[in-house]
Amino acid sequence: MNYKISLLLFTFSLITSPVLMAFQHNGETLPPPRKLTEEQAKVAADNYQKYCALCHGEDRQGHVNDHAPSLRSKSLMESGVAHQILRPMSYGRNGTAMGGYLDEVGGPMTLAETWDLTYWLFEQAGVERLKFSTNPVTGDIKKGEKTYLENCTTCHGVNGEGVTAPALGNQSALAHNTDEFIRHAIRNGRQDTPMPAFKDKLPAEDIDNITAFLRSKALGWKDEKPILKALPKPEEYVFNPEGDDPNFDLTEDNYVSSEELFAALEAKNRMVLIDTRVTSVWQNAHIEGSIPFPYYTDTDIIKTVAGIPKDVQIVAYCSCPRAAADYTIKKLENLGYTRTAVLYEGIFGWMNQGYPVMRGDIKDVHD
Repeated sequence: MNYKISLLLFTFSLITSPVLMAFQHNGETLPPPRKLTEEQAKVAADNYQKYCALCHGEDRQGHVNDHAPSLRSKSLMESGVAHQILRPMSYGRNGTAMGGYLDEVGGPMTLAETWDLTYWLFEQAGVERLKFSTNPVTGDIKKGEKTYLENCTTCHGVNGEGVTAPALGNQSALAHNTDEFIRHAIRNGRQDTPMPAFKDKLPAEDIDNITAFLRSKALGWKDEKPILKALPKPEEYVFNPEGDDPNFDLTEDNYVSSEELFAALEAKNRMVLIDTRVTSVWQNAHIEGSIPFPYYTDTDIIKTVAGIPKDVQIVAYCSCPRAAADYTIKKLENLGYTRTAVLYEGIFGWMNQGYPVMRGDIKDVHD
């Protein structure tokens, strides 16, 4: 057989074979990224507390709200930062509560600020960056699925949707993280979180198989380009301004159910709906009539509430399912607003019950 043809067939067999020998990290490290100036570090620390602490914790410990991961875990922060942190911070995680914080997708931070916050998180962790391979980890996908179902579903869900831990089936995460990043997390766990290290619980081959199974969930992923919509003007804040008051019977004097809110929208009741998530997520999908009112709105809050009368029912929602909305409502109450409520199930619960959302304008996508 021709040598070149033989080599080609051998290479093809490696690519298509369901099992490949596991590779081990060789312990090489990367030099530290650029050092922040004192002013850059201060701005980054302030941005973390303003935008991230609500879910990731004031001390980066994670799992405060919406199972947000620890941002101080050694195994995460040594895994080739910066892109593993920068990309989800900038563009969010579709299908999760993590929105995009980069200004070009409607977030509050510039590209320089997202980079500085990424490097600040790495500096706070005090670890070395490991030099990860970009080679694929190829294992037996069917065996990996079986091992995943036996060991991972309690926290991560049968379909990788996330139950009490991050969603592993998230396609944007899978697209942006290398196989070795995923494998390293499984092997070493996430320190100071419920995620255990499996290197002493499962054979290396099983870990490779799980990695291959998770990677298979990224097939066919397509990034969708949002087209930013004009934000509502203050005169548009009140939804159905000529309608009747909804007169909600609030649970715990604070919460309204999705069923009750939908009925009020159908009845065209007069309300102000505020979406307390990062604005980029509102751009993609929101409850009709809602206005973007991010939970981190502080300096401009007086300007933002200028179009909200104090005699109208305000309903806030988020995806935590209530943390950001509760937090925002307390700020409004401190400004003298008393007619306030929070959507109990959050927008994911709202959608899971089949209630409609306004789809953002997505390039090349037509309903």
